[in-house]
Amino acid sequence: MPKKRLQGIVVSDKMQKTVVVKVERQKFHPKFKVYYKVHKKYKAHDEKNECKIGDRVVIEETRPLSKEKRWRVVEIIKPAQTKEEVQEKESEEEIEEIKEK
Repeated sequence: MPKKRLQGIVVSDKMQKTVVVKVERQKFHPKFKVYYKVHKKYKAHDEKNECKIGDRVVIEETRPLSKEKRWRVVEIIKPAQTKEEVQEKESEEEIEEIKEK
């Protein structure tokens, strides 16, 4: 049987070799006929401490590694933006606006 894989966002990286990943999914309410969001947090093993808060990652089911850890980080899909990157993009946009005028 293949191992389960989930995609989520890292919400905490304060532990050594462990990250907390928030996985969000949509459920359908049978009475009100509407979708709503539900989330769950998983502790996942990050061997090289590569993940940072805000990274979008894929986690995979594995054998129990500790009391609460049953997942491991397989890959980082999209790294989080740093404050400097956001500021650079904003300044570039401002420069483009000035040039257009």
